[in-house]
Amino acid sequence: MEKAKIDRAAGYRVLGELAGDATVEGTLAPLDALAPGFPDWIVTAVFGGTYQREGLAPRDRQIATLAALTAFGGVEPQLEDHIRNSLRIGMESAEIVEVMVHLAPYVGVPKALAGLRVVAGVLRDNEAAGTAPPHGPEVPAEDGAGA
Repeated sequence: MEKAKIDRAAGYRVLGELAGDATVEGTLAPLDALAPGFPDWIVTAVFGGTYQREGLAPRDRQIATLAALTAFGGVEPQLEDHIRNSLRIGMESAEIVEVMVHLAPYVGVPKALAGLRVVAGVLRDNEAAGTAPPHGPEVPAEDGAGA
C-alpha cells in the first residue's frame, strides 16, 4: 500500500492555480484571523493531500467537487468558488451547467436548481466583470420566479 502524500507547498500551489493568488489571500487571511491554523489545515489536507493523488485530472476533480457540493446543499459560497475554479482551469460554462442538469435525477431537482442558480450568479458576475467566456450559455436574469 502506498503511503499518503501530504505536501503543504504543493497544496498552496494547487489552490493558487485553481483559485488565483488574490482569492487565496482574500479568503484565507480572514478565516485564519477567525480560526487560526484552520485554513492551513484545509489547504494542506485537501489541496496538498487529496488533490495530490494520481488517477484524476484537475477537470475531473472539479466535476466531482461540483457534484458533491451540489448534492450536499447549503454550501453555496464553496460551490461558487469551485464554479470559478472550474472555469479558471478551462471548463466551459455549458459543461458546468450540464453537470447541474445531470445531477437532477440523482440529488433531486431542488438541489440541481440551487446549483444552477449559483452557476448563473457566477456567470453574471463574470459577464459584468468582462471575464465571461465568449461562447457561454445565455444567463437568465435573477427574478426569483420559478424554482
